[in-house]
Amino acid sequence: MEWMDLDFYRGKRVFVTGHTGFKGSWLCRILTGAGAEVTGYSLPAPTEPSLFSLAGLEKGITSVIADIRDRERLMAAFGEARPEIVFHLAAQPIVRTSYREPADTYETNVMGTVNLLECVRTSQEPVRSVVNITTDKVYDNREWVWGYRESEPLDGYDPYSNSKSCSELVTHSYVNSFFGDKDAPAVSTARAGNVIGGGDFAADRIIPDCVRAVQAGKPLGVRNPHSTRPYQHVLEPLFAYLMIAKRQYEDKGYAGWYNVGPDDCDCVTTGELVELFQKKWGEGFTWLNQAEKNAPHEASFLKLDCAKLKGTFGWKPRWNIEEAVGRTVEWSRAWLRGQDIAAVMDKQIQAFWEEE
Repeated sequence: MEWMDLDFYRGKRVFVTGHTGFKGSWLCRILTGAGAEVTGYSLPAPTEPSLFSLAGLEKGITSVIADIRDRERLMAAFGEARPEIVFHLAAQPIVRTSYREPADTYETNVMGTVNLLECVRTSQEPVRSVVNITTDKVYDNREWVWGYRESEPLDGYDPYSNSKSCSELVTHSYVNSFFGDKDAPAVSTARAGNVIGGGDFAADRIIPDCVRAVQAGKPLGVRNPHSTRPYQHVLEPLFAYLMIAKRQYEDKGYAGWYNVGPDDCDCVTTGELVELFQKKWGEGFTWLNQAEKNAPHEASFLKLDCAKLKGTFGWKPRWNIEEAVGRTVEWSRAWLRGQDIAAVMDKQIQAFWEEE
């Protein structure tokens, strides 16, 4: 389909913050495969093992290991890269960590966005397209049974979610204040739901916890089995980000604020997701309901309305939740067997690309 076109990125100079993370590594793998000239800017990979290392990405991109809070270093890297297109993924992304380290979370997620947009604003060579990746948790969550639309109020509850709401507001202000004329960069934010996929080794995430339980040969205790989330395979939002960046590069009228999530039928509880993992994995994995009475607050029900993305671009999700879990299990089995991870990623990217 036209909106899936990657040929556009061949030879384009692309700057990716947060490139050593889970989503950033998958994005860089897609971009290098498409022939883009990629510069990544990020702290060292946040986990060990790391998808960034397993995928051999250091060989295919210019990798700058530095802090998004260091504006001077960021500006130097940005100036050297001379990007046409920017994807901003660098963040402190864990809700529980944000309760322990709220100041660091705000510094990274809010001032990191300010620093990145300052690079765009002051760039000697014009940037054409910017996509700031936030989260579905930016909304003032009323625990509604229907999906949140882009026009709903922003007011995330916990420090992580709220800092990403602030990142959205910072972006809106820069668009209004500095990027309003026709020659200014096209800037969008993309609010994605929870992503799963091979290579996520983060703490306090359900699918990585499932894989660690398999490794340890122990049952997994699930603390929030009844929380409903818009789970999707990591390739779903990444291809949407690439589509948004491309279309607004060609026509600034496409710039805006977009939800990226699964259809309602794929918004499942954490318990249902774990049961799907168990179905796909088979023997060697079990889990226990260990709901916490005094756990830090996390939304129990959250869905996105993606009508704007669908109506504007003709976009639609490709892999349903069962397929997404199956692909994650496929990747995880390959990793545990010591197979070529870059090849596994390329195979899954190609399969997603060719899906009808």
